[in-house]
Amino acid sequence: MDFPETRYVTVGGASVAYQVVGDGPIDLVYHHPFCHMDAQWAIEPEANWNRRLASFSRLIMFDRRGCGASDRIPHGEHTTAADWEQDLLAVLDAVGSTEASLFVEAGPGPMAIEFAARHRDRITALILGNTTARWGASEGYEFGLSEAVIERNLAFMTASWGTSELIKILCPSVANRDDVLAAIARKGRASCTPGGMRSQVEHAWRDFDARGFLDQLDIPVLVIQGDQVGGADQESWLPNQHSQYLVDHIAGARFVSVPSRDMVFCVDDSDVVIDLVAEFLTGSCAPRALQRKLVTVLFTDIVSSTERATELGDRNWRKLLDAHDELVRLRLGRFGGQEVKSTGDGFLACFDAPSDAVACAIDIVASARRLGIEIRSGIHTGECEIRDDDIAGLAVHVAARIEALAGPGEVLTSATAASLVTDGSLEFTEHGMHRLKGVDGEWSLFVASRS
Repeated sequence: MDFPETRYVTVGGASVAYQVVGDGPIDLVYHHPFCHMDAQWAIEPEANWNRRLASFSRLIMFDRRGCGASDRIPHGEHTTAADWEQDLLAVLDAVGSTEASLFVEAGPGPMAIEFAARHRDRITALILGNTTARWGASEGYEFGLSEAVIERNLAFMTASWGTSELIKILCPSVANRDDVLAAIARKGRASCTPGGMRSQVEHAWRDFDARGFLDQLDIPVLVIQGDQVGGADQESWLPNQHSQYLVDHIAGARFVSVPSRDMVFCVDDSDVVIDLVAEFLTGSCAPRALQRKLVTVLFTDIVSSTERATELGDRNWRKLLDAHDELVRLRLGRFGGQEVKSTGDGFLACFDAPSDAVACAIDIVASARRLGIEIRSGIHTGECEIRDDDIAGLAVHVAARIEALAGPGEVLTSATAASLVTDGSLEFTEHGMHRLKGVDGEWSLFVASRS
């Protein structure tokens, strides 16, 4: 799907950015700290998360003043709970929402609790993910963040803001995904500066306190807690007592612990949490959204397979095909390829790295020759829809058309795939411009080989 349009509403002379996605039967406001209405869609798991929420709702999202695509505030100042209230009310009015469910994660929890209690005519249900009524320790709330922990965490967050180092601590589920880490770090830098973040977080951790509003919540409330939030340093980020306090002080609140180490569930695109939210609000699980992912697609095919089958006869041809299938699967495993399907006398596979796809195809060609067969292959890198164990999209069609143009023993690639290869042992020779059947425009193709 295309990125949704970001719109603005004026609040107290400032511009507040918001988006509306989906057309489900219920309105759902989703909000988490330090977002950016536009940058969030460049993060694969977060975009998928948003789409799944929008699959059963009209999803409403906004950047509070001081963050994201909304107006900044003077250095050293911070938005208050009253500011957050005004921002959300203005957005709800702008989109014509008279009743909505409210789902917040992490930092904005106290503000959401106060808002829901003060506007029971507008909020029909509240979902609190990895959050609390109060962050800092106080009398009767000794398990909150101590002054020492607040200072230590603020110093670390300020020094590492906008870097992968901080994301790995707060969202360890994506610690090994460099692309996601980089995208989240970019979103953080786009959302606010290190100083702006510190002002907001320091105020929230020390001053926000919604405990006095908990007994005023007479709407359905769902509290969701990741069972390992914060990793080894769990107690300094979100002790489990926070969630237990919410459940103990909100009449009828439902509590669910889920397997997660992340401070925000959206980063991991958690199906478990999405299903919990959908079932809580609608009585049934949310439809599974199609996942889109940038992959390198490889098609292989035995050259003149019909003629060889006629020449060898059914029995011998079957033996040769079995040997061919075995060698292809061995090479896919060696180079990190994922078999999507067998096409009878060829394969469709996908790879995370174009270099691996090209190296794998070259190895398949050389190995197949020792069996007395010639292989041709086509490779292209593009965005695909991931459908269970299958892939779909234009990139698949392009790779198939490229494979059809390859000669015996050729590994033919698109310019896109060739340009992304970083393996210096692989070479690419120009193969000219070609039209691909059923695909617009002319395509520059290259023959891949080892140097």
